[in-house]
Amino acid sequence: MAILDADDAITERIKWKAPSFCFNSVDRVTFNLRPLHHVQLFFHRGAKAIENDFDFDASKWSGLVEMIGQDRGQVIFPSAEVAAARKDEFVALVREWVRA
Repeated sequence: MAILDADDAITERIKWKAPSFCFNSVDRVTFNLRPLHHVQLFFHRGAKAIENDFDFDASKWSGLVEMIGQDRGQVIFPSAEVAAARKDEFVALVREWVRA
């Protein structure tokens, strides 16, 4: 899976009834399984917003991630085919997000 390829320290578990990926035991990327017509993933820093500095430049990823909060973003792929075509860019985004 592409998310696990981003960093050897990323682990997978089920949280919020969906696949969630952790970095240093903190949930960082979680699937939203409700949409049936697209692939949606939430990028976060755990269950609650964190008010401290977050060293992530979202402008670098314009067109891929949409920031929906200071430390929260979402990626929406209209289809699995589009997700597969953007895999390398997506893996790089995950790598940068979990390390920020």
